[in-house]
Formats: sequence, C-alpha cells, structure tokens
Amino acid sequence: MSLKKKIIPAIIAKSQQELEDKINKVKNNVEIVQLDIMDGKFVRNNSIDFDFKLPDADCIFEAHLMIENPEEWIKKHIKKVDMVLAHIETCKKPKKLVELVKEKGKHVGFVLNPETPLSTIMDYIDDIDQVLIMTVKPGFYGSPFLPEMVAKIKKLREIKPDLDIEVDGGVTDKTINLVDRAGANMFVSGSYILKSEDVRQAIASLKRAIG
Repeated sequence: MSLKKKIIPAIIAKSQQELEDKINKVKNNVEIVQLDIMDGKFVRNNSIDFDFKLPDADCIFEAHLMIENPEEWIKKHIKKVDMVLAHIETCKKPKKLVELVKEKGKHVGFVLNPETPLSTIMDYIDDIDQVLIMTVKPGFYGSPFLPEMVAKIKKLREIKPDLDIEVDGGVTDKTINLVDRAGANMFVSGSYILKSEDVRQAIASLKRAIG
C-alpha cells in the first residue's frame, strides 16, 4: 500500500492576527495545516496559547500540542481542529487521551521527541492514526535537523507499514529526501515555508523533492 505524501506548513503565532495572516498565506496550497500550540513550559516558547479562532479554509487543521496538559486543551479546543498530536512525554494516561479524542470523532496521534524511544508508544500503536517523529528539539522555527532520527523513522515503518508517519523539524528541500527515503509520508515544514519570500514556490520545491 502506498501512502499519500503530504507537505504540511507549521504555524507558530503569538496573536489571533498573526495566526490568520499565516494560515491565509498557505491555505490554498496544501491539504493540511499544523498549528503549533506551546505553553512556555514543555518547550521554551509560546504559540497559539489563547482562545483562537480559525479562518475559513478548505484544509484540515492538526494541532501539535507542545504543552504540559494536553487533556485540558483537548477538552477546551478539540471542536476547532480535525487531528490532535500529543507528545507521549506529557501523557499521564495515553490510552485515556486516545479515547477522549476518538469520542469526539477526531483523529489522534502521538509525538516523539528526538530522545524518546519508539517503545513508549508501542502499546497504543494500533489505536492511533499517525505518529509524528521530531527531527529537531521542539519549540522554535529553524532548529537544526538531526540526521540520526532517520533510523527511528525506518524502524517505525518496518513495524507498521500502513501507518501515517509524519516528521517535523528542519525539513527543507535539502533534508526532505532523507526522511522520505526512510519511510515518512507526511512532512512538516515551518520556517522553510513561512519565512520564504514565495510560500507557493517553497511548497512546490518540497513537493518536487519527494516526486
């Protein structure tokens, strides 16, 4: 089975206005937009940590929760998004979190920091829709890509051939081939897309690189 490859811009925003501006910049060129939610505790940055509203768009929104209490966020904001990605490192009761999201009819996945082993999610691997492997230390645009994460992606693809595997961090036209060949099929890119002079061109160059 060949999984569809997707380019996903990641949005970091400090205000409602910035959030809308950035979404409007990318929404017509992609199927999925990732919202980076940060509380300044789990990571040393803040983003979309307010009661946000999303502009009208034909794309899917996934929330990457880089926060200490994902359950609380889910209870409050789940209706706004289509998919929730929670860091396994923050989940006290991962199974309960999965059930909470699924009860609301939404998709759910777990995120692994670079130092977090695959073994931490293996008990839930058949219950979730995707796994996001961080290829940088999370929290900022422009962190350097960690090539040693390629082995982790390969291993997960061997274990679960039909799983959506997403990568996030340092994904550019120069690094995307590495994670593509390793078995990822969803590619999150923040600064490469959002800080480019031509967003459409940046997205097109990533799509070309994975052919």
